[in-house]
Amino acid sequence: MSLNNVSGTPDFSTTRRSNGALEMFKSRWRENIIYIALIAVFVIFAVALGDKGFLGTNNLLNIVRQSAIIAIVATAMVFVLAAGEIDLSVGAVAGLVSVVTAMIMATHGPLVGVCAGIATGLIVGVVNGLVTTRIGVPSFLTTLAMMGIAKGVSMWISNTAAVPILEDGFNFWFGGGDMGPVPVLLVWMLAATVIGHVLLRKTGFGRRVLATGGNPVAARYTGVNTASIKFKVLMMTAVAASVAGLLYAGRLESGRYQLGEGDELSVIAAAVLGGNSLFGGKGAVLGAVCGALLIGIINNGLLLMGLDYSQQLIVRGIIIVLAVALSQVKKTA
Repeated sequence: MSLNNVSGTPDFSTTRRSNGALEMFKSRWRENIIYIALIAVFVIFAVALGDKGFLGTNNLLNIVRQSAIIAIVATAMVFVLAAGEIDLSVGAVAGLVSVVTAMIMATHGPLVGVCAGIATGLIVGVVNGLVTTRIGVPSFLTTLAMMGIAKGVSMWISNTAAVPILEDGFNFWFGGGDMGPVPVLLVWMLAATVIGHVLLRKTGFGRRVLATGGNPVAARYTGVNTASIKFKVLMMTAVAASVAGLLYAGRLESGRYQLGEGDELSVIAAAVLGGNSLFGGKGAVLGAVCGALLIGIINNGLLLMGLDYSQQLIVRGIIIVLAVALSQVKKTA
């Protein structure tokens, strides 16, 4: 606050401008923190693990491969969270789709196998959507139950054994191939990112999703069918999980019920770290993809440090707690 040179009275306009600039700085900082964190963590690991091959081309491409599938599902999870819902079944659905695809492909070829895998995801999405929007069971409980059902079915039909996939074309295009130095998985990730970003930011559907999660009552008064929106976003995550299952199957050349196990934690963590609120009304596809890359870099760095899988799980859990705390701060700000 400054004094006016003529009257000697306080200049409150200067104070308001200062406060406004401070609030704008805080808002920009919160919005961009995922990008800052991504760069900072990358630099730290590059310095600490440079002699262990962290910056090697093969290692960096491995980080992309490890992060791509999480990023694809996180892109769809953005819509679910923005609508005020959640989907815990994505990891188990990916495993189920990989098994169904491998089994059908063995007898009917790759085209029918891919269609069967996508159809499996669609059925799961329809069930999740109907139980949540028509019966009124919270999506947390609906998808938690579906997680157990999907895993149980995949274990049952495969007898807990891996189902090999011998179709080279499928394995190449669905996760296992490289187009020169570029992994096919990177192409899938970029395509999902562009589609998700445009759909959320440039279409009426995206605006209705954000309105549904931000204030469902107001959205209904303005003519938004919130039940339909929630049904559609749950369908989106089921389809994304189906694509993840196909990519897992192609990359590992087999269908296994374990594929995708625990991915729901990484996907939600990536989405929330990327600036998406668990309470709905806010969505950032690019942030979610960066969140997936951040988790991939952390997992890769911890592995190069010699930490085992159990220790990586501990760090992943800590990330989720921090993500939830950050989401709460943003909601109450």
